[in-house]
Amino acid sequence: MLIEIRELEAHPIDFDEELPPESIDLGPDWRQTDPLKSSGHAQLVEEHHGKRQLIQDIRVVGKLKTRIETACARCLEPVPQDISRDFDLLYRPQGADAGQQETPVTTAEAEVSYYQGEGLLLEDVLREQILLGAPLRAICREDCKGLCPTCGKNLNLEKCGCSQAVEDDRWNALKYIRSKLNN
Repeated sequence: MLIEIRELEAHPIDFDEELPPESIDLGPDWRQTDPLKSSGHAQLVEEHHGKRQLIQDIRVVGKLKTRIETACARCLEPVPQDISRDFDLLYRPQGADAGQQETPVTTAEAEVSYYQGEGLLLEDVLREQILLGAPLRAICREDCKGLCPTCGKNLNLEKCGCSQAVEDDRWNALKYIRSKLNN
């Protein structure tokens, strides 16, 4: 759904969208497994920059809910993650801030994103919010044993017959210090 500036100039836009699974590309690490439900509204916010410059920002307020999935960082088994977020976002035309003298960025300015052309794609807004709600690293369970580094078997499901790795002698000095500290 394209949120167009022309339409926002006439009236605010309400949205109530349900997107099927995998309709939003979340990159190589995550995939959408359940329908994405979102609702909210968009409105035009006119902002004065200086005496003569008027900038048309788009404010999008809404909420979303879906489920996404990624591979466990230890054993590569699928890990589902429920995402439910409320958002209140401000989008400014790209290039609107160009040419201004450099000043420290305030907290409010850090919350501003940019759009190009005649409007903003709602799908881009939703993708950003889903990825912001996703953890950086997902683990299937706290005691996940991971994969055997030699044969690649999932150690949560079965034991492997691989021999234990030979210890690296370079760690002996640290082991000696740890034993001294423990005694």
